[in-house]
Amino acid sequence: MSRTRPPLPPFTLDTAVAKVQAAEDAWNSRDPHRVSLAYSEDSVWRNRDVFLTGRAQIVEFLTAKWERELDYVLRKSLWSFHDDRIAVRFQYEWHDTEGQWYRSYGNELWEFDAHGLMSRREASINDVTIAEAERRYFGPRPDGERGREHDIPLR
Repeated sequence: MSRTRPPLPPFTLDTAVAKVQAAEDAWNSRDPHRVSLAYSEDSVWRNRDVFLTGRAQIVEFLTAKWERELDYVLRKSLWSFHDDRIAVRFQYEWHDTEGQWYRSYGNELWEFDAHGLMSRREASINDVTIAEAERRYFGPRPDGERGREHDIPLR
């Protein structure tokens, strides 16, 4: 595996949007190993109240996440960027084993190393129960929306 993960910092609007789309695509695969390859070997995370260090812990965390967050589908939106940092807003929908649907709202702060690997991720997330009829995400982003700067609705 290459140690370089383009696009590389410093980011431009186009490369920041591409980095956000690549992250959305990877997370929508629900493949913990694939997702972990976007992070440096010693990447540090805060995800809600959980603190992680390194790819092995990332894989373990994501494996457990997608075992309980079923039919997970995510949308990310670029909020801001500067040099080697990107801020995103996101929403994802999922249901539990009882069939209750949720929309999770959050924001992330990302920091990248010179090879384009994420070395730090801080995520704040809140879950809101929704009815299945309120869902708005049903799979990967449509081709016409991919790789562009998109806003996501607040509610």
